[in-house]
Amino acid sequence: MSFCTACGHKTIDQIPLGDHKVRQVCSNCGTIHYINPKVICGALALWDNKVLLCRRAIEPRYGLWTLPAGYMELFETMEQGAARETREEAEADVDIEQLYCMYNIPRIGQIYVLFKTQLVDGKFGAGEETIESRLFSEDEIPWDELAFPSVERTLRHYFEDRKNNQFPMHLETLGSRLDQTG
Repeated sequence: MSFCTACGHKTIDQIPLGDHKVRQVCSNCGTIHYINPKVICGALALWDNKVLLCRRAIEPRYGLWTLPAGYMELFETMEQGAARETREEAEADVDIEQLYCMYNIPRIGQIYVLFKTQLVDGKFGAGEETIESRLFSEDEIPWDELAFPSVERTLRHYFEDRKNNQFPMHLETLGSRLDQTG
């Protein structure tokens, strides 16, 4: 960032008082510009023992299957973000049951939050960012065509947890800058 988003003046690299990292600081108004992780909110949407997946109509990972999810917007809760993304991508309303999976993905600066949900009336479609959406039973999941490791991990957790009808919250870190996986 070369210019301040608050006043438009040039920024400089500086360690602000009380901080320990170099940040972009406005040379005029002193606004500190932090670059923080992005939060992705989504839904593990269920209906009749099946999972709703969306085939991506956008990059990255065009044409691969994912859970409906996307960037959280300002002034919304994570639950609202998950419900909005599900409406946008799968034209579906969901009842949120619980926070189910959280993934730290430090190598790309993301936090991925997925809620276990139920489709309202089993209705869904395909929004602008989706080629098609479909309900999958466990044996129908296109494991080799999933868009992201977080989607695969969530599905594996769900099918394992379903065996005992116990759905604890899962927290994991996927990949790192060193191994470039996840």
